[in-house]
This record gives sequence, structure tokens and C-alpha cells, in this order.
Amino acid sequence: MAEFDIDAFRHRFRDRAAAVKERGVPPLEGEARRRFLESAQFDFIDYSLVADAEVAIEGDHLVLRLPLAKKPD
Repeated sequence: MAEFDIDAFRHRFRDRAAAVKERGVPPLEGEARRRFLESAQFDFIDYSLVADAEVAIEGDHLVLRLPLAKKPD
């Protein structure tokens, strides 16, 4: 197996999150438009979470640590 590049992995997810924000809305109406926009919001959140996660390789596992609470200032 090729060496896993953690920085490239995180960068790809940052790019995906940015792409979600930049993509246009297809010509949808009503409920289909609402579902499309809701899906785009979830895509952005998911990609952003992975991009900002603490990533590690532990044994034969890729481990993503996502904070569930804000860090104190």
C-alpha cells in the first residue's frame, strides 16, 4: 500500500467543502430545491469536519478525532 499523505487528505476535504459553497443550484422548484439545499449544507458540514479533524494513523486504522465542544478561548 502506498504511503498515506494526511495533509493531502485534509486538503482534498477542504477543497470539497469550498466546492459545495461555490456550486450553483440547478433549476429545481419547491421540495426538490429544499432537499438539494439541505443536502448541500450537510455536505459542507461533513467535508469541513473531516478537513478540520485531527488525523492519525494508529496501527492499521485511520483515526479522525472530531471535537464535540468548542475549545475554551
